[in-house]
Amino acid sequence: MAEIQNTESTLKKTSFETDDWQTVDGELLEISDDEKTVVKRKPAETQTDSAPNSRFTVNYIFLPLLFLTVTLLGGLRLNAADNAFIFLKPALICLIFASVLLILFFRANLLKLDGWFSESFSTLKNVANATVLIALFAASTQIFNALLPERGLPFWIIAFCFFWTLWNNLFAEFDVRRLLQSLGGLFGLAFVVKYLVLANLAAPAGSSWWRAFVENPAQETFTWLLDLPRFAAGTGYIQFFAVLFYLLGLFLLPSATAKREP
Repeated sequence: MAEIQNTESTLKKTSFETDDWQTVDGELLEISDDEKTVVKRKPAETQTDSAPNSRFTVNYIFLPLLFLTVTLLGGLRLNAADNAFIFLKPALICLIFASVLLILFFRANLLKLDGWFSESFSTLKNVANATVLIALFAASTQIFNALLPERGLPFWIIAFCFFWTLWNNLFAEFDVRRLLQSLGGLFGLAFVVKYLVLANLAAPAGSSWWRAFVENPAQETFTWLLDLPRFAAGTGYIQFFAVLFYLLGLFLLPSATAKREP
């Protein structure tokens, strides 16, 4: 009987002590006997909610707006006479180059097809992913439109250089880093040729041809032989930001929109 009474008193004492404990939400550190405090771990979901939201914002809001901005800037030119905006449509070859470029993106695993389109995705997500890729295709088309000369012999020379480079890259072993470096070098060289070399060879507009020929015979000769268009110097600034935004979009573009299951 004495043992039973001692057991009952011990249980009552333990029950009384546990009623005084406090429950605090937080990271599980240690249980202190003196303070009689239990610290519970917070759910892990509350700590990682911000990451999917930020990725969703970048993929489906920021990237389409960035590529659409490139699409708009790639066709803009400034008239040399009055600095009026001119929007030039891309040539057919720009669409071909953009298609080949998207194939290179998939070959180099910059984009993974099963990471952008899948039967396990909802219809809304597949449509959203297709919208992002369409915006990427439009931006790629306008980048070639911005870097190719508008007409004449320079157009065909630079177009052939683009075609030769893209065609060789189709059969080369590429990773994402090498592909971005190759595109950066290719676009940078084309930008320098068009907006620094050819733009300085073109004669200024606004005067009669005979007076301009007397004042600037070399520029008038190159303008006539190469059939160079006459745009304002601000055109180069616009296309510089177009190329910069496009490369930034490629850097932020994810290879897949969801983790693939093993």
